Amino acid sequence: MYTPKHFQLTDEQEAISFMQRYSFATIITATNDVPFATHIPFLIEKRNGKIILASHFAKANPQATEIIGKDVLVIFTEPHAYISPKHYEKETNVPTWNYIAVHAYGKAIILPEGEQTADLLARMIGNYEADYLEQSNGLPNEYKQRMMKGIVAFEIAVDDLQGKQKLSQNRSELERKNIIEALAKSGDAVEAEISKYMSGLE
Repeated sequence: MYTPKHFQLTDEQEAISFMQRYSFATIITATNDVPFATHIPFLIEKRNGKIILASHFAKANPQATEIIGKDVLVIFTEPHAYISPKHYEKETNVPTWNYIAVHAYGKAIILPEGEQTADLLARMIGNYEADYLEQSNGLPNEYKQRMMKGIVAFEIAVDDLQGKQKLSQNRSELERKNIIEALAKSGDAVEAEISKYMSGLE
């Protein structure tokens, strides 16, 4: 990911927290130079000093077999906002976009069917809707086994993590203040979120 030095997100824990907050991500592979992408939720954790991303594909998804032994890229990105040049001190400026993104690279392993796949699903339910876990546990075993046969669970051990937070760090203090205030007052929840991230850099 092209990342000028002043936009780099270098704090690993900050990047992990961002991925956990915006965990519906895009996993990208390439076969014969043709890219393929799937949009799925992830669990993100630190295990034995490594960042581990876990999720599952529908078994019918060709990417479920394509990831084996290949380098994969998972992109986490969420709040973003158009930045108008009206916030700048000089007229000789152009519009831009503020955003945050984390790119995670690594190799995937397929989790065995059965206990490990069931454990991943339980952890994902616990993460996304803990109240549903009891109902899920009470479903007929035959039904759960049938559902699990339709998915392929996997984990990715991240070996390269690249973070970018383009939040007007290259602008003057007054210009940043103007942008923060304008986004906070815009009434748009996503723009307000960018404003908070910008304020956090102060």
